[in-house]
Amino acid sequence: MILRELVRLSSQNRTLYCYLILSVWIFLLIAGMYKYIGANNFQSFLTAKQYNHFLRKEESSRIQKYQQDCNPIQTIVRKEDGGILDGWNLQGVLLLTRHGDRGPMSHVKGMSLVDCGQENDPLLNKYKTFLANLTNGATGATSHPTWTKIGPFHSFPLLPAFAKSCMLGQLTYKGIAQLLHVGDVMRQIYGNQLGLLAKPFMQRQPNNTSQPNFISDEIVVYSTRYRRTFQSAMALLYSFLPTDRWQSLSIRESHSLAFCFLDCACPQADFLNNQMEKETVQQLSKHPTVAASVQWIGANLLQNPSPKLKAMEVRDAVLSIICHNAAFPCKNSFNVNGEMSRQPASTTDPSEIINIDQDDGGNDAGVEINKFGEHSDSSETETLSNGCIESNHVAALLSYTNWQGQRESEHKFTKHQGILRAYGIIRSIVNYMLKMVSGDKTKFVLYSGHDRTIQFLTAALGIKSQNYIVPYAARVIFEVYKSDKETEFYFRLVYNGIDVTREIDFCEGGKSLRVTKDSRGNKADLCPIENIIRFIHDDYFTTLNATNFKDACTVQKKNEF
Repeated sequence: MILRELVRLSSQNRTLYCYLILSVWIFLLIAGMYKYIGANNFQSFLTAKQYNHFLRKEESSRIQKYQQDCNPIQTIVRKEDGGILDGWNLQGVLLLTRHGDRGPMSHVKGMSLVDCGQENDPLLNKYKTFLANLTNGATGATSHPTWTKIGPFHSFPLLPAFAKSCMLGQLTYKGIAQLLHVGDVMRQIYGNQLGLLAKPFMQRQPNNTSQPNFISDEIVVYSTRYRRTFQSAMALLYSFLPTDRWQSLSIRESHSLAFCFLDCACPQADFLNNQMEKETVQQLSKHPTVAASVQWIGANLLQNPSPKLKAMEVRDAVLSIICHNAAFPCKNSFNVNGEMSRQPASTTDPSEIINIDQDDGGNDAGVEINKFGEHSDSSETETLSNGCIESNHVAALLSYTNWQGQRESEHKFTKHQGILRAYGIIRSIVNYMLKMVSGDKTKFVLYSGHDRTIQFLTAALGIKSQNYIVPYAARVIFEVYKSDKETEFYFRLVYNGIDVTREIDFCEGGKSLRVTKDSRGNKADLCPIENIIRFIHDDYFTTLNATNFKDACTVQKKNEF
């Protein structure tokens, strides 16, 4: 009897041990499923709060590295930008910039909760104080500072409408601060060497008073007719120039994002652009996991997502969150640093402001120009999707679009489209270079443009090392030099502080000259100006089997070059 009872208890214990072992095995299996299969298939096992808490520890660092595309202000510093080269005199500078940080190009849910301001920036505070004093001293001026000089930008606001809001496609105060810092870097490097910081000569008036006067042709400024490019240009120039010279500026309008001037209409460039867009759609379809992430993020982030979203479109919306360290829409949302989401940054209704950015007479450069009407953002009152935008999906999207951008930068259609689109601006650059080397008064030229402007230019010149995705407040600088010993003129090209002169097709290898840059023995590359002159006049359309812009823009039946 006793023996039988012992056998029964032993059998029960074995059953208990089996249950315990089975439970441990199931736990390990679930953990393995999360680690190796991914959070998407495991989401149903966790609440939204637990899920985000787990991801913010393991995934936030993957997202933070993409903030470099936002061009944080602390990274806007002097690098390899020149100014002083041993045995060479700086004759002039041509600067092409992208506008600063802006609001998204599509309506994003919860955007009115995002703080797009810039706090405790000395340059920004100085600029705002200057404009406030300028406005108070003007007769009949409104409380919001505007450009009062006669011309295409008369009455354009000099600052964004709201200090903390991300208006649709509009510059933010962070964007203003970025360009103020770019201008400060330009002043440190080029201001004195170009003689642009000197006091003006005084011109006597009929009433026996004197007022400052500058040589108007020394500085040439172009901007597209968008508030974000105009405001970016004015912020940069404020930090770069003395205030009285800043007030005397004349701003010229470019009717094209490509700054094509008289060489704009180009059917072949339109054709190439359409072909590239088709390939981009096809390429995304070959990556169903990424395509699913694009649709998932877009559905949860955009107010009116289209059935088939483009990866770059969703990326733009994602960057509007990442660039301002905000939270993605989700219950108990966390931002990219793993902190709880902030309270609304502003209670002002941005729908009171009308967007005045406009299309100037059609698609003159074959580039789509967005036109917005009134901005009405009701995202604060909308109910967000119950799903969470997952950081591993965001990392996948950003990684894919970077890869896509790099792939496009190496595509022959990108090169050909760049040649066609950038012909006008390169002709303009060469013309101003010739003025600088011939003793003309022109010393500084600014083109305040867009990411596409820079993409076309770098593609036409054959520069591939830089990321095809152009960050906010990016700068491309042509520095023009004259030899101390001989009558020789050279230039160098600097992209976001990196010397890329040797990457230019007609400056590579032995076609450029390596010189001593400073006392530390650092080197700089210089390319003969005659190379770029020969390029634009003789060799520019060679890769397109054409000799002039008109023939190159004729659509090829089989697109054979």
